[in-house]
Amino acid sequence: MASDMIINHQEKAHALLKADADKILKLIKVQMDNLTMPQCPLYEEVLDTQMFGLSREIDFAVRLGLIEESDGKEILDQLEQELSILHEASLKK
Repeated sequence: MASDMIINHQEKAHALLKADADKILKLIKVQMDNLTMPQCPLYEEVLDTQMFGLSREIDFAVRLGLIEESDGKEILDQLEQELSILHEASLKK
């Protein structure tokens, strides 16, 4: 029973972190589409702040033993790749 609860918490933590990464991607996409260009300091500030916050959330989940460090790194790496694709696409417009 306890191991099922731990697994459920781990799955929930991973899902929440992934959802937060998706929110960052959507926020940056909206910002790029409607507000600012990637070279704008405001864009960079929002991106840096959001990425820092997500990395702290991941660090906290790792320290609690809810996710593996490699899983957290994978979430950040995937988000960075998606943001890079989005950034390149915006430069081609």
